[in-house]
Amino acid sequence: MAENTEVVVIGGGYAGVMAANRLTQRADVTVTLINPRPEFVERIRLHQLVGGSDDAVVAYADVLGRGVRLLVDSVTGIDAGARRLTLASGGTAGYDYLVYAVGSGSADPGVPGAAEFAYPINSLEEAQRLRPVLAAAPATAPVTVVGAGPTGIETAAELAEQGRAVTLVCGGVLGPYLHARGRHSVARRLAALGVTVLEGPGTKVTAVTRDAVRLDDGRGLASGVTVWTAGFGVPDLAARSGLSTDAVGRLLTDETLTSVDDDRIVAAGDSAAPSDLPLRMSCQAAIPLGARAADTVLSRMAGERPGPLSAVFAGQCISLGRRAGIFQIARRDDVAVRFRIAGRPGAKLKEFICRSTVKHLAGEAREPGSYGLHRVSGSTRRGQLLAAGSLRSPGPDAARETTPLR
Repeated sequence: MAENTEVVVIGGGYAGVMAANRLTQRADVTVTLINPRPEFVERIRLHQLVGGSDDAVVAYADVLGRGVRLLVDSVTGIDAGARRLTLASGGTAGYDYLVYAVGSGSADPGVPGAAEFAYPINSLEEAQRLRPVLAAAPATAPVTVVGAGPTGIETAAELAEQGRAVTLVCGGVLGPYLHARGRHSVARRLAALGVTVLEGPGTKVTAVTRDAVRLDDGRGLASGVTVWTAGFGVPDLAARSGLSTDAVGRLLTDETLTSVDDDRIVAAGDSAAPSDLPLRMSCQAAIPLGARAADTVLSRMAGERPGPLSAVFAGQCISLGRRAGIFQIARRDDVAVRFRIAGRPGAKLKEFICRSTVKHLAGEAREPGSYGLHRVSGSTRRGQLLAAGSLRSPGPDAARETTPLR
């Protein structure tokens, strides 16, 4: 009797869990998910953990299929030639196929004092470290949030709603993704909560001390607690293992999410760079990417040609405290338009979306293969690739073929 095919998924976030669950469609596949934590982290709720309204974790029993083996450990190296992983515990793990879904985390701020005195919140451990610091700080202590993307905006609003004196330092534009109308709506809500928003020229942070933040226009801001939300980085596992990556460190793949170095390795989520044209880091992209990565592995096992990535975005959802939010609607190519849903309806929609992400994972765990949003028609991915010069334009009846930018 033929042996089972061993598939290992590195990373138990949105992309990794979706991929692992979907791979259990075949009875002759053994799926192992390697993750450093024994619980699933809802990263889109980490600002709530900081504010004390949610613990941002879900038991893996609620989102992971019974056919998936969970190994609580970290991968320290990938030997693609031997198809073997080295683990932080000292052990090793072999694989026939590997799904690289290590996600993202805080980037090196590169600002004097930031690593010592500022608190990032891009991981569960970082958010848990900040929570008691805020609890111990006097209610009147000024809080500075650096970074005006979704995490920064959400954190500033969450803390201001609790009565904290919050300054949001944008380092540029408030909510760069947002349409001007959506940006105005967010600014109005932050003002109502008492958040001081510093945006435009001169608002980049140049230094952080224990009790202050200095800006590049020379201003110094008193800061009892400084929260750093500016920028994402990815683990350097792929680069350290000799695999091809983009400038940020994401694994380079073709449009089927297959590594340009090895067709036994596929990538998904924030750590994937298909055709060197990666999608926006988000759970909105991670879950479909996880499904596509699993489909690629299953197609190769069946001797079939894997299908290409279909990337469709709906927009960006930002909570503005517990009683308001905004859903910034976008075109399918992820460019914001003037339409948005704001206020209390925006808050309800954001909560619905947060719950839906977990439901998508749980649904795939119960019925592997049931998720289908990664196959939504109308993707503009082909046009983006042609514009970027990473897709050769075939004749009208030719099969799609992609060549990654290098």
